Amino acid sequence: MSSSLIFLLTLLTMIAFAGNSVLCRIALKHTGIDAASFTSIRLVSGAVVLWAIASFFRSSSTGRGSWLSAFALFAYAAGFSFAYISLTAATGALILFGAVQATMIGHGLWAGEQFHKQQLFGLVLALGGLVGLLLPGLSAPPLVGSVLMLIAGVAWAVYSLRGKGTGNPTRITAGNFLRATLFAVLLSVLLHSNARLEIVGVWYAVVSGVVASGLGYAIWYSVLPALKAATAATVQLCVPVIAALGGIFFLGEPLTVRFVFASLAILGGIALVILSKPQRNSAQPSR
Repeated sequence: MSSSLIFLLTLLTMIAFAGNSVLCRIALKHTGIDAASFTSIRLVSGAVVLWAIASFFRSSSTGRGSWLSAFALFAYAAGFSFAYISLTAATGALILFGAVQATMIGHGLWAGEQFHKQQLFGLVLALGGLVGLLLPGLSAPPLVGSVLMLIAGVAWAVYSLRGKGTGNPTRITAGNFLRATLFAVLLSVLLHSNARLEIVGVWYAVVSGVVASGLGYAIWYSVLPALKAATAATVQLCVPVIAALGGIFFLGEPLTVRFVFASLAILGGIALVILSKPQRNSAQPSR
């Protein structure tokens, strides 16, 4: 695989990951679809395309997923959707990314990973940026939406940590998406009185599932072996930035001073932690 192709596929993947935030926010703000239905349709669509890809590109490595991982995936997808009822695309993506990385870094510390002073400074800087973003004030994001996105971020980190080195990533992701749809459908049944299905909103959910989730993950896993771990982790720092640009362009969302400084602190701090780590052979997507 040529370097130019690797760059193009990586860029497309980051756009896809950021696209989930923009698509979900557009659907919940400008169409009549409800968050539970959006979650169910996204997961079902993602499961279908991932299973089709895994079946077409047969591999010697195996993988089926698990119910615990599927529940973590569902918790991420549901928290993500309900958070975007009130959060802007940019703020949601930043909180999600910060929560994912903070959880995974915290897991590393808990597991005995040794951090240098530069890494510790980066961790404190990132957590400070996240706290600063969520502190009460005129430009603070809504509390309920922020908490839901924090939960989504922790859930995605748990899902990523559980999936490390367990087999063919596309097959495992397809199996987990398929299992997660059962939890999502159950949630939709429990909230059926609030269900609203509008055709435009349904299409946004399908595109989120098929393109931004299913194809996005499949492309990411195909290009990941060609990337160094530090590169794979660092390139994901651009996802909240792309989501912010998408929110400005498609939704007319403003960028506040608080968001800009929080972004610099969170993304800069995480970059310090990642770039100071010994390089490994794999990394998990944060979207």
